[in-house]
Amino acid sequence: MDVLVIYESMYGNTHQVAEAIGDGLGAVGDVLVASVHDVEAHALEGCALLVVGGPTHVHGMSRPSSRTAAVAAAADDDDLVIEPDAAGPGLREFFGELRRGLTGQAAAFDTRVDKSVMLTGSAAKGIAKQLRKHGFDLAADPESFFVEDSDGPLASGELERARAWGATLARMVERAPEGSG
Repeated sequence: MDVLVIYESMYGNTHQVAEAIGDGLGAVGDVLVASVHDVEAHALEGCALLVVGGPTHVHGMSRPSSRTAAVAAAADDDDLVIEPDAAGPGLREFFGELRRGLTGQAAAFDTRVDKSVMLTGSAAKGIAKQLRKHGFDLAADPESFFVEDSDGPLASGELERARAWGATLARMVERAPEGSG
């Protein structure tokens, strides 16, 4: 199985979750975990599973203004480390340039503060909507992984939960009938 895990990350939390999901998926085939900045649209063709995730910013996927604010916050706080290319194009722009009519299985995840989704929103829901809009079938409901504060760190146990979710996705895709998607 060829699996691609694409992530957008500001402070490294979503990156860590993506790597853990990739570890969970790795038992069943080749898995590439890559930043949205490093992925070209043609890489999606032929994937048995595409997993996409990003941080929740202002109730949904990041925008240029929210990424700029994250970079500015890191500049003002010596304890915050910003991911390379954090201010560059994110998932919203990636989906904006992606052609429709793609097929295959996909899943969406996000990182967000562990509060009611009514208060925080969920980037995973918007990611899932974009995946469906572009032609993918969702292998699972969107999943959220929690951070202790808007800049992290990840809440206790979230990396283990991400690894387990990746393994669950792998089993679901293994059982999917040939040609589904």
